[in-house]
Amino acid sequence: MELKTRDMILAALFAALTAIGAYLRIPTQPVPFTLQILFCMYAGILLGARLGLISQLIYVLMGLIGLPVFAGGASGFGSILQPSFGYLIGFILCGYVTGRISERIYEVKGIKGFTHLLMAAISGLAVVYLVGVPYLYMIFNVYRGQATDFGTALKWGLYPFVAQDLVKCFIVALTAVKVLPALRRAGYVGKAQNKSS
Repeated sequence: MELKTRDMILAALFAALTAIGAYLRIPTQPVPFTLQILFCMYAGILLGARLGLISQLIYVLMGLIGLPVFAGGASGFGSILQPSFGYLIGFILCGYVTGRISERIYEVKGIKGFTHLLMAAISGLAVVYLVGVPYLYMIFNVYRGQATDFGTALKWGLYPFVAQDLVKCFIVALTAVKVLPALRRAGYVGKAQNKSS
């Protein structure tokens, strides 16, 4: 997979923005409230599936090698054993999913474009939860040895965040419907080839 210099710069930029989002946080337990998911969805929608995935992979790898880019300045391979690490894996998949869906949207203007982009953002968010909540459940039950039912995992890792994360999806779609057409015209993001997609 060949990456142009521009692509590498854009992927690195969104990795850095996701890291900044980790510092804009409310320290709730066991999963902090942050703005990472906002930049993760932007990465997929504005850069496309490939660069969206790469940007979030760079972000996670930066943290794993020791840069303090995770929520609360955490870093290192020990982060894999934290209950919130599953959400970071979800970010990588979110970058791909939101990008893949947005790449298939032919018309990104008006209410129709907004609706499609909102569905792309919500789909990416769903992937984050589909990975993050089971991971949280597994860490508590397997690694920490604390008997936790799945309902409790949902109470810790989904219910407190879902409403505000849906607001973030709305914000992403509302802004992307203005920005994405300009990026397509400039050639930064490919345009869907047929209107049926």
